Amino acid sequence: MTLKTALASATVLAACMFGSAHAADLTVGFSQIGSESGWRAAETTLTKQQAERRGIDLKFADAQQKQENQIKALRSFIAQGVDAILVAPVVATGWDDVLTEAKDAEIPVILLDRTVDSSDDLYMTAVTSDLVHEGNVAGKWLVDTVAGKPCNVVELQGTTGSSPAIDRKKGFEEALAGKDNLKIIRSQTGDFTRTKGKEVMESFLKAEDGGKNICALYAHNDDMAVGAIQAIKEAGLKPGTDILVVSIDAVPDIFQAMAAGEANATVELTPNMAGPAFDALAAFKKDGTLPPKWIQTESKLYTQADDPAKVYEEKKGLGY
Repeated sequence: MTLKTALASATVLAACMFGSAHAADLTVGFSQIGSESGWRAAETTLTKQQAERRGIDLKFADAQQKQENQIKALRSFIAQGVDAILVAPVVATGWDDVLTEAKDAEIPVILLDRTVDSSDDLYMTAVTSDLVHEGNVAGKWLVDTVAGKPCNVVELQGTTGSSPAIDRKKGFEEALAGKDNLKIIRSQTGDFTRTKGKEVMESFLKAEDGGKNICALYAHNDDMAVGAIQAIKEAGLKPGTDILVVSIDAVPDIFQAMAAGEANATVELTPNMAGPAFDALAAFKKDGTLPPKWIQTESKLYTQADDPAKVYEEKKGLGY
């Protein structure tokens, strides 16, 4: 069989497997992790807006950060016979059974902003940023900023077992590798929330002489950073000056903190994952065109030099 024939056969087989319909005729289930952060809320808002704009009937389920709720939601979507499923997986493991059920029901699944440790033949595509790259960008910014000076770093990790927590940590550590002046002295999950970020940062400050031993904070998302900033202020220190603050997501509130000099840098994660997902789904439903297994979104570094007050005004109406 020639490569051209093989690809054509694969496309026909996939079209048979996943069915056919126009975007405006689609019913799509969306299993969202929850609303643990401003970024997550914006993703939900934009997904609903994108669906409405395209005439898609979106069935929404909030998992409240519990995988068991997501699995129940996916099984409910399968039972309803939806045309496709979007899922932002709370953790990376434990998805094989339900994804197999969706495949057996000929319902394509698209992952949003996070990945899973399952065979890629169980989902159609994943729309995510390069999470390792995000952490690497944050780490390189810190390396360049301290310019060889000794710097003890504390790290607020995301939800344990989630792909952002794993990959953003990996990328950051890769950027610091071989830099003897930089050392991560404490690292603990803040579960991607402001409340937990503040709580864990308080424990870091107490353990490190009121924060005097801490040069910088790296947070896996902005919401934890915002909570940590409050803890730093309550400890009598100046966030952004006494302790450098770098995080990921680029939500509006971090730009307010940057404008106030209380945060130093953030790496953008676009909340519009659904737009590329719906585009891929529409193309597939139209003529069987299979998307790549990974649709990568852009990551951008913002610092205090990027007029954070202006960026805040641009972002504040996007559903955060």
